[in-house]
Amino acid sequence: SSVSTQSTGEMLRIAEPYIAYGYPNLKTVRELIYKRGFGKENGLRMPINDNSVIEESLGKYCITSFEDLIHEIFTVGPHFKQANNFLWHFMLSCGKGGLRKVNNHFVEGGDFGNRERFINNMVRNMN
Repeated sequence: SSVSTQSTGEMLRIAEPYIAYGYPNLKTVRELIYKRGFGKENGLRMPINDNSVIEESLGKYCITSFEDLIHEIFTVGPHFKQANNFLWHFMLSCGKGGLRKVNNHFVEGGDFGNRERFINNMVRNMN
């Protein structure tokens, strides 16, 4: 487990000049899944229109609704890997008002790097 965490941290450090990341709250996760959530079925991107789509793919893991899926993702539950693999990556819009400084780290007044809890404002701006 610590090896996995260490290797994930190393990969984040390499990609850090190109990405913004942080710790989203429950409201942000819920908004993303409801508004931008798409599922994968047989490698195809499909909209999650209702709970039947979720139940069909993840029912065997007792994930049968939007709220079950949100809970599993937010709490990193026992079937997080399956729930995460079911979700298609989120396609966000460009932020309203643009970015502040793309070549500076967040702690230096820029936009990339670990934003911690401040990622929520950035995601809401792009959602």
